[in-house]
Amino acid sequence: MTGFGLLEASGFNLPNGANRSPDAAWISLERWNLLTPEQQEKFILLSPDFVIELRSKNDSLRILQAKMQEYINNGVRLGWLIDPQRKIVEVYRPNQNVEILDSPQTLSANSILPEFTLDFSEIF
Repeated sequence: MTGFGLLEASGFNLPNGANRSPDAAWISLERWNLLTPEQQEKFILLSPDFVIELRSKNDSLRILQAKMQEYINNGVRLGWLIDPQRKIVEVYRPNQNVEILDSPQTLSANSILPEFTLDFSEIF
């Protein structure tokens, strides 16, 4: 993939018809440029390449885990469910078991976004 694009859109309309607004999302610039300016201003009719969900104190873990699986089932290539309460990151990828990382210091999205590494020192 060439280039990258940060999204300012309000969310995504996934192929299964669900409207989702992850805490953070990324799609390649190549895919972003295929959208019309009008499509870029509303819920985007595609799945992002990479999503991050951050569990708050009131969020149901089970619901967030189901949402992460829904993202993967609808074409997302990498998803991180960050759970500060348990100090765990669940990593979701297509056709793989969920990877559980206990108190990681940093995490890189190398397979999708090589330029991005998240430092967890202030989250955990």
